[in-house]
Amino acid sequence: MNKIKKPSLFRRSVMGLVNGWRSVMDVRFNPLRYVADPSLQTYFMLVLFIMWSVFFGFIAAFYLGWFGYNTVVSIVVHCAILIPIAFTNAIFIDAERDGHKWLKEWKEEQNRYTIVTNRLKKKNLTLFNFKKGA
Repeated sequence: MNKIKKPSLFRRSVMGLVNGWRSVMDVRFNPLRYVADPSLQTYFMLVLFIMWSVFFGFIAAFYLGWFGYNTVVSIVVHCAILIPIAFTNAIFIDAERDGHKWLKEWKEEQNRYTIVTNRLKKKNLTLFNFKKGA
């Protein structure tokens, strides 16, 4: 029997990053999908981005004591984190659209491993029977 190899940490991290990004920032999956106009979707995403940056700036300045940290720095830090993640997501979107072999292999490897680990978890699962007791 072939042993299923665990995907590398790099592949798991990149796939997790892309899936996490899409679950929050992709308007095909978040509640903004119900807004019909793409320009309004973009506007609301921008407003939410600035709102959360300001919020985290206040948290960092007042509650964590980072007094050199302000709203502008918060927006810059968020941009420094989000732009590379968005770039990575764009690469994956292009790869999905063009049907690149490496992406199919990564997804198949991840799916095979997930299926096997989920089966192993279910196999060891024991339901408590209240009638029998402990």
